[in-house]
Amino acid sequence: MKSDLLLVVTQLAAERNLPQSSVVSVVKAALSFAYRKDPAADGQDVEVDVDLENGEVTLNTVKHIVDEIEDDKMQLTVKEANDIGHNVKVGDYIITGTLEHVPGRIAAQTAKQVVLQKLREAERDLVFDEFADKEGQILTATIQRIESERIIVDLGKTEALMPLSEQSEFERYRPGQQLKFYVLQVGRTIRGPEIIVSRTHPDLLRRLFEVEVPEIFNNVVEIKSISREPGSTAKVAVFSNQEGVDAVGACVGLRGLRIQNVVNELLGEKIDVVEWNEDDAEFIKKSLSPAEVQKVVLNEITGSSLVIVPEDQLSLAIGKDGQNVRLAAKLTEWKLDIQHQGSISSDQDFVELKLENSTSV
Repeated sequence: MKSDLLLVVTQLAAERNLPQSSVVSVVKAALSFAYRKDPAADGQDVEVDVDLENGEVTLNTVKHIVDEIEDDKMQLTVKEANDIGHNVKVGDYIITGTLEHVPGRIAAQTAKQVVLQKLREAERDLVFDEFADKEGQILTATIQRIESERIIVDLGKTEALMPLSEQSEFERYRPGQQLKFYVLQVGRTIRGPEIIVSRTHPDLLRRLFEVEVPEIFNNVVEIKSISREPGSTAKVAVFSNQEGVDAVGACVGLRGLRIQNVVNELLGEKIDVVEWNEDDAEFIKKSLSPAEVQKVVLNEITGSSLVIVPEDQLSLAIGKDGQNVRLAAKLTEWKLDIQHQGSISSDQDFVELKLENSTSV
């Protein structure tokens, strides 16, 4: 027949959604704390062993082995332990006696408070352990409430926080809305795990592509760089590690289905996928898509490049409010100076070139 103690442990484990071993540890800690205050313990620490099947509780008074004694009722040095016949090392403990388990003798209210406190701690530890390895991943979650400058996201067992800095100014959030979030950080606090999520991090876009494009997940296609203006527009540079695989085509998908799924997850953010090239000049040309580029002159000393485009392509290369060239500059990590062909009379030295009617990023 199951013991009353086992029934209590089983019930607590079910109610708190905790492993039975965690609840047993909590009960042992509570009993140890309560019996430590019993006069019979004489100020010593108390180690508790619980046999759930028969309900037996074994209580031993113990002293811990330390380098330097701070409490002689609870601690011994290695030498003192050796002198009384114990072969031990620092960190061990020795049993000095036993106590009788008489539930009525201990402070029931104190034990109950300890159990509740330890259960809360166990729940927090369990949640932290569950989410600690999710840092850098994406999770589907529901917006629970919107506060002044932060959004609280429901992750089921706990909540996550999306601060203002991780929110897109182009997205409109509302309670009950289900979205995908990038897990930016998972940390511990005295109130439990603190999880920070983001809708603006470039790796949110990277992870979404990994979900939608098997070639990226399997490293056949590699994302080389990403630049985003979250909620508005993004550029993604991709490269095929396998001959015969079209990197851009794999990301776009049949009839654009794959990239459309990513766009939908980002609530309409426009995504331009371009082919990465180890030749910086060629990569810059690709990055300014959909504009056509005639010539790129690089200055590796300053990290700048002069980009010459047909006159009718100038506004397209620059983009609305300079967005296209700005994203291309972030994508390629070059400073881009855009000039139309008609303003260049000959190939001049790039460093001395006077860039009139040009846009610099």
